[in-house]
Amino acid sequence: MLTGYLVSVTMSLQSVRLSSAGLVFLLSFVAYFAAISNAAIRNYTFIIEKKTVTRLCKQRIIATVNGQLPGPTIHVRDGDTVNIKAYNRAGYNATLHWHGVEQIRTGWADGPAYITQCPIPPGGHYTYRFTISGQEGTVWWHAHVSWLRATVHGAFVIYPKKGKPYPFPKPLAEIPLVIGEWWNNNPVAVIDEAVLTGGAPNISDTFTINGQPGDLLPCSSSETFRFAVKQGETYLLRLVNAALNSGHFFKIAGHEFTVVAVDACYTKPYKTDVIVISAGQTTDVLITANQPVGKYYMAARPYNNQDSFDNTTTTAILEYIGHQHSTRPILPSFPAYNDTATVTRFSRALRSLASREYPVDVPHTIDESLIATVGLGLRPCGTGKTCDGPNGMRLSASINNVSYVEPTIALLQAYYFSINGVFTTDFPSKPGVRFNYTGEDILESLWVPDPATKVKVLKYNSTVQLVFQATNIFVAENHPMHLHGYNFYIVGQGFGNYNPVTDPLKFNLVDPPQRNTVIAPVSGWVAIRFRADNPGVWFLHCHLDDHFTWGLNMVFLVQNGHGPLESLEPPPRDLPKC
Repeated sequence: MLTGYLVSVTMSLQSVRLSSAGLVFLLSFVAYFAAISNAAIRNYTFIIEKKTVTRLCKQRIIATVNGQLPGPTIHVRDGDTVNIKAYNRAGYNATLHWHGVEQIRTGWADGPAYITQCPIPPGGHYTYRFTISGQEGTVWWHAHVSWLRATVHGAFVIYPKKGKPYPFPKPLAEIPLVIGEWWNNNPVAVIDEAVLTGGAPNISDTFTINGQPGDLLPCSSSETFRFAVKQGETYLLRLVNAALNSGHFFKIAGHEFTVVAVDACYTKPYKTDVIVISAGQTTDVLITANQPVGKYYMAARPYNNQDSFDNTTTTAILEYIGHQHSTRPILPSFPAYNDTATVTRFSRALRSLASREYPVDVPHTIDESLIATVGLGLRPCGTGKTCDGPNGMRLSASINNVSYVEPTIALLQAYYFSINGVFTTDFPSKPGVRFNYTGEDILESLWVPDPATKVKVLKYNSTVQLVFQATNIFVAENHPMHLHGYNFYIVGQGFGNYNPVTDPLKFNLVDPPQRNTVIAPVSGWVAIRFRADNPGVWFLHCHLDDHFTWGLNMVFLVQNGHGPLESLEPPPRDLPKC
């Protein structure tokens, strides 16, 4: 089967006109295919290092992996064991997170700083070791310290086991498309300044597709990413949204998509002309080159409900073989930036495949029923001080009015080695105060969260229902919530305040979509269910990194079950020290 994949990629290479950056990207794509032809153990070396690049007419030194932006695409099969040796030569503390990889019993390899490990110091190294178990599709990887992931990220593709076909028509070729976010200034310095002043970080200067802004922006034409197609053929696009602070609408002028997977979970085929992909999410789509020979923009534009945000449109170019080189690409029309109706329509249309080969296992009885308010807030700046947030206060964020405080020892280490005083186990299962969460003019006494490092303990194999209730405290906003270590079923969603009596009557328990990152909608709620069958310490957080920095995070501690196969593996010897 891998031979067929390799032929597909080779054919696509023969038909692609690429910039040097794009050629390196695709050649690495083929090289990795060749490398995984037989072995079940995949070894990679990731060197986190600085590189000078030019974007928007300006040179800047950025952190990269192996000098690439985006970084190398990982290619593995379901069932493979993966060893990734990471060397940190970037001058910052660093970790790497394998976003969407479930890490069954291998939480030490998950990567979030001070959750499952302490950072790899400059000059240090650490080998991430894990096995892919029962997963297929597109996930991704990124740094998980500060805002280093702005340029330290890449795609991670999991193919079916040998001899097992895709549950959709085989494409001629496939290509990762990674949406990124670019600052002309160092993004680590941008967030450091915001933390110091208490205000919002400076917005980005543009977005990118496969590391390039696109030819609608200055000094970007020659390096714009291009993908050539043959008229009448079908292709698989693996979309990743690696942007820090924005979801996106993605379109290709004149073309329709068939969604076949989200967050490495197959879906019933869904036809649409616009993809909604929030920060942290992935989407696999088929497109057929059924338009007149020509050039068409592939473009991403932000979805945002606020007044101040990066409103640039990033582009790549889909080129039909035989097109006239002088022809200008056609630009797609987009929904409005704040078109929540389109976002809702897209998310509600997704359904799990729910077939014999890919069944669903939605929990019907619930052991732990949680309601989690998610939203922004404000904290006092400090005695005699004035911050840059509203009313001279410091911007904050919380879940159930608890604003997460990062410890100085990794929580998984503290739990495993019984180190006291690092965290408490009293994270609330519901809001401490009930109010009209999505109303206007919420009392200012509710704006100030409590800073703390609290975890929620779950028994092994317990079934969990978690309702994210967005609040309008200070400002209404959407929140892409990402759970490490698990996929979950999205069983319901709506606007206004969640009603625990009537809303569950409308839940989809037959074929709900599975994801690892779900949007808690503006002034609304979303309900998820999962079985806590992966022991360890698992981060749950908003994937908008400004909200993440302000504390919109919490942690699940899933206890061991019975015997070694239901227990966390011991820590590796090279685990970085705190």
